[in-house]
Amino acid sequence: MTKIIAGLLAAFLFIGCSAKTDENVKPRLVVGTTIADMTLSDQFDKPLVISADTSKVIFAFSKDGAHICNDYFVTKSPTYLADNKTIFIADVSSAPSLIRSMFIMPGLKDFKHPVYILDDKVVATGYRADMDTEKIVVVDVENLIIKNIKTISSEKELVTEIESK
Repeated sequence: MTKIIAGLLAAFLFIGCSAKTDENVKPRLVVGTTIADMTLSDQFDKPLVISADTSKVIFAFSKDGAHICNDYFVTKSPTYLADNKTIFIADVSSAPSLIRSMFIMPGLKDFKHPVYILDDKVVATGYRADMDTEKIVVVDVENLIIKNIKTISSEKELVTEIESK
């Protein structure tokens, strides 16, 4: 009998812990809002500096989206993103910390282009809110204000988005 009660208590505990906690999260990617307050670092722990002339911020929330972006960026010069006034952000917050520290982060250090890391689940929730996280999210900005948000799924669309002025 005590095993049944302990099992029920454990079940209730897990159900309570798995309740959705992001229902009241304020979305961070909203047209008309600023990106000036982003505080991220790249794969070498260099802090993100967003200049007023930044025109695009690309978010990869999924492994597939990140691979599309990185597979393309690796074929370009290390300054390609800066030359195109673009910032690339990869969300690794959903990966288990052991996988992140042993595989993802060391792998990102092999890239010559800057990859800004979104690794805190609480912070990432605001950027993920109301976004299709299975796609690449392209945010057009002007003077650090979000002007447009779109989603893309392919390298061809990525090239078009970055190189269109």
